[in-house]
Amino acid sequence: MSERDPSDGVLVARARRGDPAAFDSLVRRHYRAAYAVALAILGHRTDAEDVCQDGWVRALERLEDCREPERFIYWLLRIVRNRARNHLDSRRVRTAEPLEPDTAAGTDDPRKDLDRERLRERLEDSLAKVPEVQREIVLLHDLEGWSHREIARSLQISEVMSRQHLFQARRRLRGLLGASALGELSHDG
Repeated sequence: MSERDPSDGVLVARARRGDPAAFDSLVRRHYRAAYAVALAILGHRTDAEDVCQDGWVRALERLEDCREPERFIYWLLRIVRNRARNHLDSRRVRTAEPLEPDTAAGTDDPRKDLDRERLRERLEDSLAKVPEVQREIVLLHDLEGWSHREIARSLQISEVMSRQHLFQARRRLRGLLGASALGELSHDG
C-alpha cells in the first residue's frame, strides 16, 4: 500500500456508505491473504477458493459488525478461518472425492505441466501433514510476505511463537518434500 492509497479504515467507511469501489479495493488488497488462510485449513485449491469467496460475501453482509475498521484484515481472516473450519467439518461428513484432478491452465510443455502438478500435489499432501496453525503461517509468511508481527496479530500469538511455528513447519516440510522440491517451488512462477 502506498502513501496515497486509503487505509483499510477509510475503505471500510466508504463501503459502509455504499461505495462498491471501496469494497473492491479491500478485496484486491486482501484476497490473497484470505485465500492463503483458507488453503492452509482446507488443503484443496477449489475448496479454498469457494470458502474465500464465501468469506468475502459474509464480510460484505456483516461490514457494520467490524468494530475496528483499521484492523479489517484480521476481522476478515477470522471470518475466513471460521468458514473454512465449518467447510472442513461438513467435508468430513461427505467423503466424496473429485473424479479428476484440479488442473490449472498450463504451459505449452505437457511434461513440465505434469511435473509442476505433481510437485503441487506433493506440496499439498505435505502441507496437510503440518498442523493447521503452521500451514497458515507458512502460507502467509512465505507466499504472502506477511511479517511475523502481522501474523502474530492475526493469530493472536506472539511474534516469537510465529517464528517458532514457521521454523518447525519448514523443518517438517523439508523432511517430507526433500530440499530439492522446496528449491523447485521457490523458482516456480
